[in-house]
Amino acid sequence: MHTNRISLARKFLLGLGALLALAMLSGCDSVVLTNLTPASLPENPSQIYTVTLRVTPKVDSVVTDTIQPHIIVDGQSYAMNKSALADGIYEFDYQLPAGRDELAYYFLVNFEVESNGNRSPREAYTEITHAKIVHRYVLSLEVNRGPVGARVSVLGRGFTPQDILYFDNTPARTVFESPNALSMFVPALEPNRNYRIMLASAAGTSPVGTFRIDASSLTVTPVALNLRTGERQPLTFTVPNAAPPGGLLLDVTTDVPESVIMPEVLVPQGQNSVTVTVEGGKPGTGSLFLKGYGAGEVNVPVTVIAK
Repeated sequence: MHTNRISLARKFLLGLGALLALAMLSGCDSVVLTNLTPASLPENPSQIYTVTLRVTPKVDSVVTDTIQPHIIVDGQSYAMNKSALADGIYEFDYQLPAGRDELAYYFLVNFEVESNGNRSPREAYTEITHAKIVHRYVLSLEVNRGPVGARVSVLGRGFTPQDILYFDNTPARTVFESPNALSMFVPALEPNRNYRIMLASAAGTSPVGTFRIDASSLTVTPVALNLRTGERQPLTFTVPNAAPPGGLLLDVTTDVPESVIMPEVLVPQGQNSVTVTVEGGKPGTGSLFLKGYGAGEVNVPVTVIAK
């Protein structure tokens, strides 16, 4: 019985020693691995994406010259290179195979620690990380302020004709220029404040930036319209400053749409006035409205009588 007790104790100590040895081999307590790669990567024509890792020693015993980071992708190990950005940062340019829109990877770092003049190997690794390749993204607004009706360009990638730009919750008239550019006309909203611009489509919403609507004045000549059915009369809109690139859209609405026949009103680029022809339709009495100007709205009374 005495011999058996010694044997059991010896086995326990040996097992404990093995566990301690395994713990010493783990590098997780010696270095910190920080993934600096974004979770979403904008698509590029080369399909080459840079993965970045920062390795920070937690203890002085880590021999920094022995740190060897690797990235593991699809079971393949690739050595990472030191970055010119700063010490302790490593990079690797990975070319994504055709047809893939996601990158799954993890980091494995080998290094040595030194104790009492002796060195021993260690390793640390991260969990599997996924990076999504974004085929659609917004780079910037062409400008970040302007009056109601101004045409503003939005640059990016992956745009479609179904995309709509919003000022807070108000949709703006959006023009599809190309997969890399959209245009929008600033809607008739309250001036002298900032609005959050969002891009919406079937794929979801994306933030674009902020836009400030500046106050502007506008005059209309004549100040009222009196027409007979079928009669035509010119109507001139004048703004204080020359229209910006792309022109200035005047969003004219009316409460008697069957009585007023008129084209879209767009002040040409570089000019500060435009004249359109208004034709009388069915008899009625109402007004033309332009929001976002002067005190908030311009009102042009309209009366149409039968021939």
